[in-house]
Amino acid sequence: MASLGAVQVDISHEKERSLQAAVAESVTSGSSDSLTQLRGDDDEHGDRHKFLADANQKASEVRTAGVADMRRRHIGPNHALMYDQPLHVIRGRGTTLYTADGSQYLDCVNNVAHVGHCNPKVANAVAAQMGVLNTNSRYLHENFSSHAAALAATMPEPLEVMYATCSGSESNDLALRVAKKANQHGATHVVVMDGAYHGHTSATMDLSPYKFNGPGGGGQPAHIQIMPCPDTLRKLNLDGGAAAREAIRRVREAGGRVCAFFSESILSCGGQVVLPPGYLQAVYAEMRAEGAVCIADEVQCGFGRVGTHFWAFEMQGVVPDMVSLGKPIGNGFPMGAVIMTPDLAKAFDNGEQYFATCGGCTAAGAAGLAVLQVIQEEGLQRAAQEVGAHLRAACLQALQPGRPYLGDVRGLGLMLGIEVVSDGDSLAHAPKLAHWIKEEMKLRRVLLTTDGAHCDNILKIKPPMVFSRSDADRLVEELQVVLQHFEALPPSDQQALLEPWVMPAGKRRECAPPVPTEAAVHSSAQKKQKL
Repeated sequence: MASLGAVQVDISHEKERSLQAAVAESVTSGSSDSLTQLRGDDDEHGDRHKFLADANQKASEVRTAGVADMRRRHIGPNHALMYDQPLHVIRGRGTTLYTADGSQYLDCVNNVAHVGHCNPKVANAVAAQMGVLNTNSRYLHENFSSHAAALAATMPEPLEVMYATCSGSESNDLALRVAKKANQHGATHVVVMDGAYHGHTSATMDLSPYKFNGPGGGGQPAHIQIMPCPDTLRKLNLDGGAAAREAIRRVREAGGRVCAFFSESILSCGGQVVLPPGYLQAVYAEMRAEGAVCIADEVQCGFGRVGTHFWAFEMQGVVPDMVSLGKPIGNGFPMGAVIMTPDLAKAFDNGEQYFATCGGCTAAGAAGLAVLQVIQEEGLQRAAQEVGAHLRAACLQALQPGRPYLGDVRGLGLMLGIEVVSDGDSLAHAPKLAHWIKEEMKLRRVLLTTDGAHCDNILKIKPPMVFSRSDADRLVEELQVVLQHFEALPPSDQQALLEPWVMPAGKRRECAPPVPTEAAVHSSAQKKQKL
């Protein structure tokens, strides 16, 4: 328990004990009711308002310090925290997070709370089901079957069979198992996109260049081939068919065959990368000709987030063999799913039973059905399209012009990214400035995060789907202020933040080198002529 010794009070002797008791209750319970009551008792003293506010702030600081200390002692050190000065969040509602000191933050990054933090319909559905029954999927129950049918109804044919999991990581792990069992040639190699993240299990970490080529990563596994990520800003790697053929060639050269191709329909950790039109069509054609299964990872980009479609893979005009789901599927309830074709389900059903203790539990079905109901009843897919278009247009019109360090504003619906670069000519990554912007926005009570395939130079915007136009306007207004603050810094400070990122020595990159398009070559030639 946090000690009150850190809380110093400077009041008359007769009030000291009552204030200390109020502060103690605030520290231990997280409630300021006692302090508020004490303030009411002393309203005749005008300076008491400020004093008690200061005491409440100190109580909050003591409580937060205690939580942080407990975390340092009992939680693994590489359980990451998002900000330099971590937030002590105690409550959420809609697009707002509330901290222990009473501050309110606009959440522009939490795509798990898909239909809003603590959505009452979802919370009530889960609580009601937990109050009656919550058991596993080895019994018949309406929730499990109804949720599977409801998900299948959102998918194109022949995607109609569901397997339940507890997370997106589990979903991708299971999809890989299914692909291996269904393969006719005993193939074991998997092709993934550079910068991809598919989960934290041993198998899915192997599928994730974002992890195995990142800090502490073990490097590219022998059975994994990496396709270079399309870069529409720099006009690189835009031909999906060519990239797929090269990956298959490498696998064949190593004496293997491709079992599966995994791709997020929009690469999130890779930097909110929207694939070029027709990209997946070309890749799928090559992979299926090789006998590989094509898997769409919709863990971050699905459930109407892109606005124009319910599933982001639909924008590419493809029908995957399997679709992996997680994060938003339960609005924070730990659940996931894999949707696949009947043929793949039949191949997987080889006598070995499938069972996940909590995957498909009755409460999960209640959560999943409630999320789908809220998306439909509140028109959240259409809202994502309209608010997202408004936000992107505002970023392009109000923020980007005249700012060469904002290299790109990209995305669809409520899945946007702003790429921060050192200058408009080299387009070198500028992660220090992106980090600075993120931290400055937090000071203004707006939460963003950073990511990217190579370094964290992309400002990511992926809020709950209840994000409104006024929320979007506030985000742009606060970003405008922060960018103006940056531009008012001394030139030496600006240059320090704009320092180009350099790939660390020894960092592994085992995908095909970037191949410029004709447009990029032409643009480069024009720049040289100007020089």
